[in-house]
Amino acid sequence: MGILIQETTREEREQIVADSIGNIDATCDGCASGIIEMYQDYIEGKRELREINMEFNARYVSGSQGPQ
Repeated sequence: MGILIQETTREEREQIVADSIGNIDATCDGCASGIIEMYQDYIEGKRELREINMEFNARYVSGSQGPQ
């Protein structure tokens, strides 16, 4: 099994994200539900994991989401 959208079903993509993140229900103390939301486009088959991760890394490096 691959991880590309064309190689997976929605259910498989959901499981890939759940396995990678851990607690997908966001019911743990201190877990970031925003991380799960970040991967929703992948789960729905709109964008590949690589695209989402590259966008996140670009924001982190540039500081565009940081304090003003």
